[in-house]
Amino acid sequence: MDSGIRELDLHGMNVCQARAAVDAALRRAGGGTYRIRVIHGFSRGTALRDMIRREYARHPKVLRLEIGLNPGETDLVLREF
Repeated sequence: MDSGIRELDLHGMNVCQARAAVDAALRRAGGGTYRIRVIHGFSRGTALRDMIRREYARHPKVLRLEIGLNPGETDLVLREF
């Protein structure tokens, strides 16, 4: 069964590579995907986290961002479940 949540792990990427990966995931997200869980990490700096939260908060396909208990993840909510 498809959960509708896709995970995207950005570990080891720089900001430019991470942006390209998130953009590609948003393009590929079909109607069954309602959330993309971006795993950016937190112990090696905040550049990826800050870029995700700054640039994708206003993206046309993203309804809202959700920041959970894990500081190394940010969820891009595409639609309500």
